[in-house]
Amino acid sequence: MKIKPFAALCPAPARAASVAALPYDVMDTSEARTLAAGNPDSFLRVSRPEIDLPASIDIHDDVVYAQGVKNLRDFQARGVLIREPGERLYIYRQVMGAHSQTGLVTCCHIDDYAQDVIRKHEKTRKDKEDDRTRHCLELNANSGLVFLTYRGVAAIDCLVAQTIAGVPLYDFTAVDGIRHTVWRVAGAAEPWIQAFAAVPCCYVADGHHRAAAAARAGRMRRESNPKHTGCEEYNWFLAALFPAAQLRILPYNRCVRDLNGLSPEAFLQQVGRIFTCEPASAAEPAGPRQVHMYFAGRWYRLSWPEVVGGDPVGRLDVSVLQNRLLASVLGIDDPRTSQRISFVGGIRGTSELVKRVDSGREAVAFSLYPVSVDQMMDIADAGQIMPPKSTWFEPKLRSGLLVHTLE
Repeated sequence: MKIKPFAALCPAPARAASVAALPYDVMDTSEARTLAAGNPDSFLRVSRPEIDLPASIDIHDDVVYAQGVKNLRDFQARGVLIREPGERLYIYRQVMGAHSQTGLVTCCHIDDYAQDVIRKHEKTRKDKEDDRTRHCLELNANSGLVFLTYRGVAAIDCLVAQTIAGVPLYDFTAVDGIRHTVWRVAGAAEPWIQAFAAVPCCYVADGHHRAAAAARAGRMRRESNPKHTGCEEYNWFLAALFPAAQLRILPYNRCVRDLNGLSPEAFLQQVGRIFTCEPASAAEPAGPRQVHMYFAGRWYRLSWPEVVGGDPVGRLDVSVLQNRLLASVLGIDDPRTSQRISFVGGIRGTSELVKRVDSGREAVAFSLYPVSVDQMMDIADAGQIMPPKSTWFEPKLRSGLLVHTLE
């Protein structure tokens, strides 16, 4: 696979903690307003620019994209973001409790994305892809990192170890307790380029819409440039590459708003016909082939025997739940478009499921056992697609620490 250094826009070290922001798509507008309140330097003002506009404005209105451009220019004018003097690579480490992950921040090629050297395991939604494509083109920048993973390589591990022995560019602990450390890679980029040239493929772990939008924006720039040579910066997009062995996936849980016309008793009877259903003493499943269900104030364990062979996607716990119960009993035929299902990232905990059901906002909730990184990569290798919202990677990469511009 191809990588290259880039001339980043990045914060002055003293401002890094105030600039760094969670990815745009892990929150709604109201949550973004709250997170950025009182902080004029929050990168959410670039990635979610609607927070600086009246709540009545549609988030896809022309004025929202214009506000993002205005805010990015303002960040540069005020010295919040400063252009690096040359093209560099960076190492980014995150520490969350006992978990640590360290990866390379670089630019990847849109042709690798198109040719499946960068492999995907989720479909994207057109409306979200349209939004991020326009956001990218109007900003003239990749504002957020695409989170990629690859099967570890000893030579790359050695290069990383050499870099993190030096003095970091940034080192701070965010308000959520996650420590973020960034180093500039010293010396030539060529050893890194050669090392990754030997990596046959990598995988989108998180940020499928960011990746699709960045690749699409690059193609659109190509098509509109009669003097295109292939050397332009828009042929590349911003990414962070982490070895797979370091990653941690949390479950992506489900809530359903109603019982599809069934009484509580009839619903439980249907569940009991499909799964082994028994009271559960814990909210989280202890292993695969189990889903814990919160319903009418109680936790239940739904389990089933192992299926040997067959479709690897169909064997996933999330697929079994969708196909056997959510679709056939609750009528959630397409979880990508249904307004009756919602998804709760594992970082919010199972208490969020209890709160939603007990409040009456949802009728039933399901706590899942997390998919493994190996399962995700195997499915991508097979050219298959996982069900939507199957993986929740944590910790989340922060936006704003390194920005790649398309010119």
